[in-house]
Amino acid sequence: MNLYHQTMTMTLPRNILLLTKEFAWLSAVMIVLLTQKAVSTSAVMACGVSVDPPASIQITDPGNLGYLTIHWAQPASLKNLTDCKIRYQLRYYDTYEERWRIVRTHELSYSAQFDLEKPIKIRIVTLMKCTCTNGTEVQGEEADREYTPDLTGVEGSRIREFHCVFHGKEYMDCTWESGPVQPPNSQYYLYYWHREMDETKGCPEYIILNEVRRGCRFPHQSLLEFSQFNMCVNGSSAAGSLRAAFFSLEVQNYVKPAAVSSLQMLETVERLRLDWVPPSGLVPDHCLEYELESNVVMKDGKEKEHRKLLEKTSYDLLKDGESKFTCFRVRSKMSMYCADQGLWSDWSQTTCTASEEKTQYISSWHLLNLALGITVVVVFILCLSLWIIKNLCRKNDVIYTLYKQKINETLPTALSPIFQ
Repeated sequence: MNLYHQTMTMTLPRNILLLTKEFAWLSAVMIVLLTQKAVSTSAVMACGVSVDPPASIQITDPGNLGYLTIHWAQPASLKNLTDCKIRYQLRYYDTYEERWRIVRTHELSYSAQFDLEKPIKIRIVTLMKCTCTNGTEVQGEEADREYTPDLTGVEGSRIREFHCVFHGKEYMDCTWESGPVQPPNSQYYLYYWHREMDETKGCPEYIILNEVRRGCRFPHQSLLEFSQFNMCVNGSSAAGSLRAAFFSLEVQNYVKPAAVSSLQMLETVERLRLDWVPPSGLVPDHCLEYELESNVVMKDGKEKEHRKLLEKTSYDLLKDGESKFTCFRVRSKMSMYCADQGLWSDWSQTTCTASEEKTQYISSWHLLNLALGITVVVVFILCLSLWIIKNLCRKNDVIYTLYKQKINETLPTALSPIFQ
């Protein structure tokens, strides 16, 4: 080897020599890494066991409308180990969010929500860490299971357009439309369940349209927030059972607040201030965010629309000198601090600033009213004065004769008899 290196040093340029040395160093590092891996594998084999997948994998349905439990057993090859820690990695496909979820647990069961109208896919693997593995967690072979639901019922009879609205956190309406195929004498049934219920229950109050059940109304007491709220809508008909439809949601994400009923505006020469009161209902004030819409009509006839998200119940802004008038309205929904999403409320009543023409018309009307008022007051005072003078003059015939003469000369002929 020494002779080889001496020869290479004499015949190769210096830069090639350096590359050769670096390659030798990298080779040495790779050998060390491969040796370590071999030692680790050798240690696992030294345990004398194989890391088999869990045994007896089963899925049970307790009747909670999609909330299923996955069971498995410890592999027989690992039951007699005393100095090892065994746990399991479960992966299942969430068809609601269309992604795989991963759970690691020491238990032999796990419960999760599934869509009973779609295939159930699970993958589970055994993880083992022992003294003989030098503290390294070894992963065994993964076991796959897939269960395809048996969809029964009249083809095309599954409901569609299923929507839920939690009105002001006071009650929730869930409505639907009939499927493309609606056999004669069809009747729908809704069942629901959440984690604080011992068993499923039927709809508390059906919404009837044209003598057919088209929805269900849930009072606040029957709902549970921040938990899976499971529902199933099936039915019966003269042609047989209707195909079942399953739904799972968290009710706090479907809150629709009531409309803001009081939108007040204070207008000065240069500024505008808008104030409103939070909508009625059971939604906490701190859980609401607002959207303020302004529609500005310019003096040239063009219109501009702006929308602004707000957390407060007031807003100040400067007037636009080129605007003719501006109209405002506001709506609200659940904020990100209280729900993942929410439904916008209906818009409030529109409040507008006074237009230039309207302001001039109002000013002219006020001046006219003021003039008429002053005229009426002057006439009343004049009549009252003449009446008093008349009563005083009657006490003296000479003066009273003179008074009547002046009345006839001053007042119109139609009015003079009133004061004589």
